[in-house]
Amino acid sequence: MALSISLAVLLAVIVFVLLRGGHLKVWPAIAAILFGFFLASTEVAPTITKAVQSATGAISAIDF
Repeated sequence: MALSISLAVLLAVIVFVLLRGGHLKVWPAIAAILFGFFLASTEVAPTITKAVQSATGAISAIDF
């Protein structure tokens, strides 16, 4: 059975759990989110996207 979930949704859930658990404070989380938005508008964004796609492709090829 294959499960498909957006990486953005998965990361949002992780941030939410870390915030609720007290392992991550609000201001550092906001700073990290803003960093991600600004990073997405730079010229390095396609390289990061390709790397994430390669990693997720390699993970999905693993048979459990």
